[in-house]
Amino acid sequence: MTLENIIQHIQIQNFTTENGAHYPIINLSYQVIGPSLNSAPIVLVNHALTGNSQVIGVQGWWNDLIGESKTINTLKYTVLAFNVPGNGFDGFSIENYQDFNARDIAKLFNQGIATLKINQLFAIIGGSVGGGIAWEMAALEPKITQHLIPIATDWKSTDWLIANCFLQEQILANSSKPIEDARIHAMLCYRTPDSFSSKFQRTTNEELDIYNVESWLAHHGNKLQKRFQLSAYKMMNQLLKTIDITRGRDSFGATASTIEADIHIIGIDSDLFFTAKENRTTYQELKKYKENVTYQEIISIHGHDAFLIEYKQLHNLLTTIF
Repeated sequence: MTLENIIQHIQIQNFTTENGAHYPIINLSYQVIGPSLNSAPIVLVNHALTGNSQVIGVQGWWNDLIGESKTINTLKYTVLAFNVPGNGFDGFSIENYQDFNARDIAKLFNQGIATLKINQLFAIIGGSVGGGIAWEMAALEPKITQHLIPIATDWKSTDWLIANCFLQEQILANSSKPIEDARIHAMLCYRTPDSFSSKFQRTTNEELDIYNVESWLAHHGNKLQKRFQLSAYKMMNQLLKTIDITRGRDSFGATASTIEADIHIIGIDSDLFFTAKENRTTYQELKKYKENVTYQEIISIHGHDAFLIEYKQLHNLLTTIF
C-alpha cells in the first residue's frame, strides 16, 4: 500500500505549449493512494480550481467519495492524482500563466501517465476544471481510459464561463486583496440564491454587525488567502477559461466520437457555472455518434459546489461503475 501524503515528481523535458512557449523542464508532481501503481485498476482524479493531489486524508478534499470501502474503494483501486503545474501545492509556481491552456495540462498529464508506464486507466474522474482537463485528455488520447467521468463541467468553456473568468482575472490583477475578493465573487458562481437563502435566512452576525452571508464570504476569502498563491489562482482561472476540445479540430461530435471510453456525464440541475442545459446538449449531440454515453444529474439547491456536497447522490450515480 502507498501512503497518501508522499508527493512524487516527474520531470517533463522540452515542453512547448500550444501558444509556442518553450519550457526546458516542467515539474509534474503526483500522489498515489491504495495499491501500488499497475497492481490494480487505476483511477485518475483531476482536481478543481483550488484543489490539489491530496484527495484524501486530513487535508483531503474528496474524503467522502474516495478511501477504504468508499465509492472509489482504495482497497480495490489505485487512485492517482496529479497536481496541475503551477497550482503551488508542490512548491512550484508558474508566473507566465497565459502561456498555458487546458489542453497543455492534459498533454502534461498524458505524458505523466506514459512515464509511469500505465497502459490504460480504469477511469478518469474530475469535477469542474478537472473534468474539463479530463475531456481534453481523452480527446488527445482516445484509448487512454475505459471510463471518462466529467462532473459539473463540459467539453468547452461557454461565453458565460469566459465572462466570469475575465472578471476573476480583473479582480486578481487590480484588487488590493486579490485572492480574497476573487474568492468572494467566485462563491457567488459556485452556489445559488436558493442555497444562500436556505443557509443564512437573512440572519446577522451581531458581534460583527454584518449579515451572516457577508461573514461567511469573508471567511472563505480569508481561508483561501492563507493557503493559496496569487500565481496559482491566475493559472487555474486561465485553464478554466480555455477548455475546448474542438479548438483546431473538427466539430464536437467528430472529435468526441473518437474517444473509446464509456463516457458518464454528470451535471447538476442548479449549476450556474457549467449549466445542466449545456450538459444535456452535450449528451444529446454525443448520443448521435456514440452508444456508450450516459447523462445523469445531481439534484441540489447548492449549484456548482454540489459535487463537493451531495456525496450520497454522487455515490448512487457512480456505484455501477465502481
